[in-house]
Amino acid sequence: MQTYQSVLAQIPSPAERRIALRVTPAAERAIRQGHPWVFDQAITEQSHSGQPGDLAVIFDEKRRFLAVGFYDPISPLRVRILQQGQPAPIDAAWFHDKLTSAAQIRSALDNLSPANSTNGYRLVHGENDGLPGLVIDRYANTLVIKLYSPAWVIHLRDVCSALAQVCPAERLILRLSRAIQKHPDYLYGMSDGQLLDGIPLDGPLLFQENGLTFEAEPILGQKTGFFLDQRDNRARVERLSQGKTVLNVFAYSGGFSVYAARGGAKRVVSVDLSAPALQAAERNMAHNHHIPNVAAAQHETVAQDAFDVLVRMHTWQERFDVVILDPPMFAQNQAQIATALAAYRKLTHLGLGVLRPGGTLVQASCSSRVDADHFFNAIHQAARDAGRPLKELERTAHALDHPIRFKEGAYLKCLFAVAQ
Repeated sequence: MQTYQSVLAQIPSPAERRIALRVTPAAERAIRQGHPWVFDQAITEQSHSGQPGDLAVIFDEKRRFLAVGFYDPISPLRVRILQQGQPAPIDAAWFHDKLTSAAQIRSALDNLSPANSTNGYRLVHGENDGLPGLVIDRYANTLVIKLYSPAWVIHLRDVCSALAQVCPAERLILRLSRAIQKHPDYLYGMSDGQLLDGIPLDGPLLFQENGLTFEAEPILGQKTGFFLDQRDNRARVERLSQGKTVLNVFAYSGGFSVYAARGGAKRVVSVDLSAPALQAAERNMAHNHHIPNVAAAQHETVAQDAFDVLVRMHTWQERFDVVILDPPMFAQNQAQIATALAAYRKLTHLGLGVLRPGGTLVQASCSSRVDADHFFNAIHQAARDAGRPLKELERTAHALDHPIRFKEGAYLKCLFAVAQ
């Protein structure tokens, strides 16, 4: 069995020497207000150059301590703030305190009734849990660490040591963002999907969510292997699916589909461009066939482009009682916002084209660049243009395991509405 101590042995210790920084007045104000990022253009003075993960201490205009964070010279996001206001050593004890606080926020999920058993959730949500650039997801007895900055690499020993105390697990897997993978010199031989601790996976990794069984693909799957952030919205779909026909577009591994089936949907159609994802959706249905409603539901999969499928279904006059539109991120940066909003409007129009009068539209966005007001307005505008005005049932955002503590951290929004 591998242990993180042996796997991480080749990683150097963090540098003792701190980088001293001064920043613009605007950046100072943002840090005092709790913003977790300092961009390169905001830095006005710097004592010396540094490596990813070096600690950068930021001083205010009177040379008093303002904050300390991880330095990242390969990113325009130059410093990720860890501690603001009062100095503190950034060590295993500090990480232990942060992880303990994060675990306490999620404690309600660990104490659900057996019928709603949930052991798959986000344990650490990056900046929003005071650990910028670090995500940790739990799948039963497996933890998946995902790094979004190479600054975290040289601190992994302390993180793993604290994690073993706060949330012991049988297995620890490392995932790396695409940006990090472009800089292998800072990875010290580690790779995306590497086992840091425990026994290698032998078969699918199964976990529970609200009493349903799902499989995650933590080594090769998107994100850390499953889209945990839609848990509450999936439960809402379950409550409105009794006796309905449900179309799940951009279904991935069928999370919404399984919930709709348990809710009593008579027919569920899962659409995704990825055939392997839909194979996982079929398996997720099978994992829950002991539930009478799931076994009774007719489940179909369509492995084609979602936009093309919606056009064809409209032409063939296929109609559904519930249409779920949960696309991938449409706006990666500021320049793509207008294009993303146009795509959301087109998707709304196509979704309404296969939704029965009086049916329920469920449309979500995970694009942080597109704010909630513009997203919801785009949906309503498209619905009016299609002659299918919407009556809102609910607007939803983030679940408790995806807390938000700064504006740019908010990304998920979802509309539940009835169409005329």
